[in-house]
Amino acid sequence: MTAEGGTPHGHGDPTTEPTTPAHRPTADRTTSRDVARAAGVSQATVSLVLGDKWRGRVSERTADSVRALARELGYRPNLAARNLRLGRTRTALLVVPALTNEFFARVHAGAAHAAAEHSVGVVLYPSPDGIGPARDPFDSARAAVDGIIASSMAANALATLRGGGLPLVMLDSDPLRSDAAATVNLDIADGMRRTAEHLLALGHRRFAHIAAGIDSWTFHVRAEALATAVHQAPDATLRTEPTALGVTEGRAAAERALSGPGPRPTALVCDDDLIAAGACKAARRLGLRVPDDLSITGFDDLSLATALEPELTTVRLPAAAVGEAGIRALIAVLDGRAPEPTELPGELVVRDSTAPPPADR
Repeated sequence: MTAEGGTPHGHGDPTTEPTTPAHRPTADRTTSRDVARAAGVSQATVSLVLGDKWRGRVSERTADSVRALARELGYRPNLAARNLRLGRTRTALLVVPALTNEFFARVHAGAAHAAAEHSVGVVLYPSPDGIGPARDPFDSARAAVDGIIASSMAANALATLRGGGLPLVMLDSDPLRSDAAATVNLDIADGMRRTAEHLLALGHRRFAHIAAGIDSWTFHVRAEALATAVHQAPDATLRTEPTALGVTEGRAAAERALSGPGPRPTALVCDDDLIAAGACKAARRLGLRVPDDLSITGFDDLSLATALEPELTTVRLPAAAVGEAGIRALIAVLDGRAPEPTELPGELVVRDSTAPPPADR
């Protein structure tokens, strides 16, 4: 009998008939046997599915059914007993910049959702200083968690933890240079390339990159991809104005780019939506209309992108999917499987902040 098998269904057999709503066990009494009975499978199958060890032994359809019924019945495994048996805490440490950054709040939401699906706990450690190095979260982390999922933008927090031999999954990190057990990335280069191609197709040739002045792989990739794409047009020019992440800082950098010597840029390519919002403020201060006189693009597609007027052309990144993939990668490592490097696609969302440059209107 396979793991999916149970006692064959029969008339009047109470051990195999699905649990009806009228006889559904209460949440505090629901057991794996109740879930197995409702799903028409064995307890072994329930154990494999809820322990995330079903692949190759249970069909995906059955696994989905078991998980759905477990949620519906309110089943909660006895994690303390299982963790004691396995010698694990089933807990991951998620290290990200401050959650006042909407993108990383979404990463955390995705990680928490995936963790709940696999009965894994998530300890969140946002950098108290926001973007940039974070301190070692707590001395007892090596005993409190099974592994770490970390953004490369808070990677300096990991020096001590790496020494403890904990499995590490890196988000937005160079997969060719990372010593992590797994990497989860976004196709940042493609997003920036699509942005440049969109602006070039509109006729723009004078570009300014309002670039995050942060020594992080994700921003290095953006700068390289933009420069490569812009220089495909022989008559195109590109200048770079570095800035900190933020609306006020983005405004100041955009004003410098628009007021500098030489012909004024007709397109500002910003490394994130907060910087782009600052660039929109700079345009208004200088008496420029967006997009009539100046096109502006962002990156991330935060809620802010549609709060601006005109709404912002930007690259939508699946932040929640990053967190989910990070949890799945860590679980694979803990289970002794070798996860493949993950690269999630972005999407250029064209809105009203971009149009042909003034000379072509």
